[in-house]
Order: sequence, then C-alpha cells, then structure tokens
Amino acid sequence: MTTTSTAAPPATATSTLDLAEVSRWYGNVVAVNNVSMSLGPGVTGLLGPNGAGKTTLLHMMAGFLTPSRGAVTLDGRPTWRNPEVYRRLGLVSEREAVHSFLTAYEFVLATAKLHKLPDPQAAARRAIDMVEMADAQDRRIGTYSKGMRQRTRVAAALVHDPQVLLLDEPFNGMDPRQRLHMMELLHSLGDAGRTILFSSHILEEVEQVSGTVQVMVAGRLAASGDFRTIRRLMTNRPHVFAIRSTDDRALAVALMAETSVSGVELGRDGLTVRAGDYGAFTRMLPKVALARGVRVQQLVPEDESLESVFSYLVEA
Repeated sequence: MTTTSTAAPPATATSTLDLAEVSRWYGNVVAVNNVSMSLGPGVTGLLGPNGAGKTTLLHMMAGFLTPSRGAVTLDGRPTWRNPEVYRRLGLVSEREAVHSFLTAYEFVLATAKLHKLPDPQAAARRAIDMVEMADAQDRRIGTYSKGMRQRTRVAAALVHDPQVLLLDEPFNGMDPRQRLHMMELLHSLGDAGRTILFSSHILEEVEQVSGTVQVMVAGRLAASGDFRTIRRLMTNRPHVFAIRSTDDRALAVALMAETSVSGVELGRDGLTVRAGDYGAFTRMLPKVALARGVRVQQLVPEDESLESVFSYLVEA
C-alpha cells in the first residue's frame, strides 16, 4: 500500500467570501432569509436540519444561483455570472455528477484541462495523491464505493489549487479511516490559508474539523462563531455543570443559597448544577468553595457540546 502525504501546498493568496443580507425565494417559498456572513481563511462548518437552506446558500456562494435579494461576493466581485471566480473556487456538491466509465485519473485530468492548467497531468496526480486515491486511479469510477467516488470529486475540486473550497456533505459514504484522512486534509488546507466551508449533518465531524460554525434554521442564520462561545451567550437557557469536590454535600448546601444557581442535584458521582449566568457562576464558585473549606476537583460544562448548542438553536 502506498503512503501519501495529506499536506496541502502552501497558499499563495487568501480570499474572502462575503454574503450581505442575502435571500433566495422560489415563488412564495423562502429558502434563505436575510443571511449575512463573511468567510475568511480557515475551516467553517455549516449546520442545519434538512430544509434549512444550506445547499441553496452554497449554490449562491458558488455562483450557481442568483440571490433574490442581497449580494454574494468573492474578494469584492459577484459570484453570479462571473466565470472568473472558478479560478479561485472549488465546489463539491451534494449531488453526484461523476461519469462512471472514466477512471479517477481521467476525470480529474479532464477537470484540470478545463481549467487550462499549464501541466494538467501533474496537477491531476497531485490532487489524486492528496485524497489518497493513487492506488485506484486507473480503475473505472463505476467500480468505486461511494466513499471513493466522493474522494475523487474532492480531488477534482482541488486540482486547480483554489483559495476557496465549498463542500456539501463531503464525508458521505466514507469509512472511518477515510473520514479521518479527509479531516486532516481540510485542517491542512485551512492552516495553509484556504477558505473552506463544509456542510454536514454529523455534528462530531463539524466539532472536530471546524473552529467556527454557521448554524442555519428555517432559512435564517441562527448563530455564528465558536460553538462554546455561542452556548455561553444563550442567557435564556440555564447552563449545566458537573462538579466533583472534597465535600459535595457541603458545597451543594452552599450553592443552593446563591442567586445565580437555579438547581442542584447531589449524586454518587458529584453534583449537577444549573446556573443562569455562566460568567457569574464560574466567578462565584471558587469563592464559595474557599469559604466552606471545600476543594473543587472537577468542573465540567455538561451542555457545551456542539450537539447541545445545535439542539438548543433548532428548538428555539
């Protein structure tokens, strides 16, 4: 088995993708409603339930759809009816469009030639190596698994070394090893200065790969930023903490008297505490513990995972 590197070539330039009050509707159906965001270098995850408008948003970013209102620009230039953006942008759509009678090498080479690259053969080999498809590059795509077809499509999107990469559910069909490799590749591309946005319905993937998340609910942008920061800004929902200390019972009694605490449960493994204000609680806890002569051994936010944040936003 041939071992290849997942390292991306160094970025020579960076690009920014901007959406300004973008909406898209079909008759009376609003698919995307007044979305504004700015995407720069790094990896961003796009989350949302089915029908939230993620694919419509990606298609407008890629210049496949025109906004009904607002503007989508890449480095200040509109993506709609602007073929020049494809020199700097790569797209992997959710819908498969791969000719089964071609080999992976032939498919990626054809894409390189469409981009009029100076050495399309070398570019195709480099992109295929990046997605670990070199061993199977001469087999027909029709014989591939879904994960292999997906990696071939990613190679085609990377063949011209774009500054911006848009991926709609890129991990579909990949086995665990392929997923890990793709995560490493996206990390390396983002670290090299590429602007990457990928949608996924698997929260663990987004949590592991992206530093920033964009959450869409019913066509609107419900939240944007680091998911832990988003959670801490949710003042309308109590925060849940798991606490272990040298005297859980004494600490529970003390915490129940605090105004920032809305509930305390004492269990075999420690305390479960609900607090209305994250900052006020974390500042208060050490003082209360010190006054009672109790040492806090563990303090863990129990509902600060991406899964909890996403559930809260969708339910809101």
